[in-house]
Amino acid sequence: MKNWFKTNTDSPQKNKKWFQPNINWLKLDKWVKRLDVYIIKKFLGTYFFAIALIISIAVVFDVNENIDRFINNKAPLKAIVFDYYMNFIPYFSNLFSPLFVFIAVIFFTSKLAENSEIIAMFSTGMSFKRMMRPYMISAAIISVVTFGLGAYIIPKGNVTRLDFEDRYKKKKKQEYVRNVQLEVDSGVIAYIERYENYNKTGYRFSLDKFDDKKLVAHLTARSVTYDTASVHKWTIKNYMIREMEGMREKITRGDRLDTIIKMEPQDFLIMKGQQQTMTSPELKEYIDKQKRRGFANIKEFEIEYYQRIAMSFAAFILTTIGVSLSSRKMKGGMGLHLGVGLALSFSYILFQTVSATFAVNGNTPPIVAVWIPNILYTFIAIYLYRKAPK
Repeated sequence: MKNWFKTNTDSPQKNKKWFQPNINWLKLDKWVKRLDVYIIKKFLGTYFFAIALIISIAVVFDVNENIDRFINNKAPLKAIVFDYYMNFIPYFSNLFSPLFVFIAVIFFTSKLAENSEIIAMFSTGMSFKRMMRPYMISAAIISVVTFGLGAYIIPKGNVTRLDFEDRYKKKKKQEYVRNVQLEVDSGVIAYIERYENYNKTGYRFSLDKFDDKKLVAHLTARSVTYDTASVHKWTIKNYMIREMEGMREKITRGDRLDTIIKMEPQDFLIMKGQQQTMTSPELKEYIDKQKRRGFANIKEFEIEYYQRIAMSFAAFILTTIGVSLSSRKMKGGMGLHLGVGLALSFSYILFQTVSATFAVNGNTPPIVAVWIPNILYTFIAIYLYRKAPK
């Protein structure tokens, strides 16, 4: 035992050398973790500050623009604050989230570069790829929050906001629709020449039933009225039914017929902004149902559904572009970085709007139109990432 203790105590220098690398590694690991937290706090703090600043300005301008309408339409103050602006703020914050991400990244990364903090990080042996880790963690947090709000929470608030706008700001509700044709059941096609929403009545109504692509029954009526007290219940007036059985034809006439038809006014009477009031599962269900019925006017709903997913990925793309642009120290400070960043972020939002218009008015599939800006800006992000200081 004595020899064993002597062997170890006689070489304190060896013991010190053996422990020293381990101590340094622990300190470095602790410092890197603190750096991650530091960058994440700066990123998210600047992001939420940018939202608060810009949305505050937007609210002031909106109040100034609409105050006369609110007064003339006698909108209650409580409704203005809670029904309109409390839902206005999260909606537009989420809508312009890519802009806020870009501003946040450009602003505080340029500040880090200006203070030589990024140079200090690289001098320790940290790579640019490793420095991007806390940025990507922050982008992931923003992406999850953006998608959660846009897909599940904000649509419920939009119901209240759009109802307020219709009552006190400007009319958005669709009061009538023409030439409605949709499949209400397997092999059953309904047609309404004109539908009036104020009395829930459609005029010049027809219902065709097909069996193995052959017409077996044809109903025509002067009008059809929806019963709001029951689901799928319609009252048909002044009708005639023609039933074909081979070479024979049976004709039935009547003044009134209460029947069940698997359609509702909301299936074809599309309000402006209606897609904004549906959660993502509801949108998916609505799109699938309308496609089965052969209803063609659903591109705006498809764009809204795919855009919510595409927008969540924009945080990663724009963060990469922002860091790659602003991580280099320049004589002009952050002014040039902010200018380029704002130009790119606004062009991204503009490109999204233009591509969505192509989908609505052209033949571009909605999913392709929505993802075109992300694909294009991904190539820009890759190029700038490779050119970034290493």
